[in-house]
Amino acid sequence: MRDNPLWALIVVFVPFSLVSVGGGPSIFAGIQHQSVEVYHWVTAREFVELFAIARAAPGPGSMLVTLLGWKVAGWTGAIVATLALFVPSSVLCYGVSRVWNHYRGRNWHTALENGLAPIGAGLILAGVFAIFRIAGAGILSWAVAGSSAIVLAWRPKLNPLLILLAGAIVFVVIQARVPGP
Repeated sequence: MRDNPLWALIVVFVPFSLVSVGGGPSIFAGIQHQSVEVYHWVTAREFVELFAIARAAPGPGSMLVTLLGWKVAGWTGAIVATLALFVPSSVLCYGVSRVWNHYRGRNWHTALENGLAPIGAGLILAGVFAIFRIAGAGILSWAVAGSSAIVLAWRPKLNPLLILLAGAIVFVVIQARVPGP
């Protein structure tokens, strides 16, 4: 498998596709582990840089996988990695949605929906911790992220762009007060 990078991309990303409860961010920790620590496709620093590019570019944040595929095997790798992440979950969602609404309102249906919510939140939180850890985020980063999460939990209808703007202002003000090297 290590001899065939395209097969390795499929083996890594298809399972992530099927367990991405909560969306792309829920699998970032696992993707980081596989691409940096297991397969050594990229360094921790390169992973953070690709993550930043994927988040800044239009489209889903899980396009990080496309960039990783490109690093591993060029354009073919980018296509294979993208398809490996998006096709299996799309097929599964289509199949499940065909029967899901039929059982709406039943006790097991409600229990399953309620049980998956904290799992998705926990997986997303694990992804945040993984990215912060390998990025070497300082106390200021943790404080801004934590404060943002608290404000959004307290005021869920608040526009997240206002939180982003407030975080940027805090960073600029604090960085302006810190003397340079």
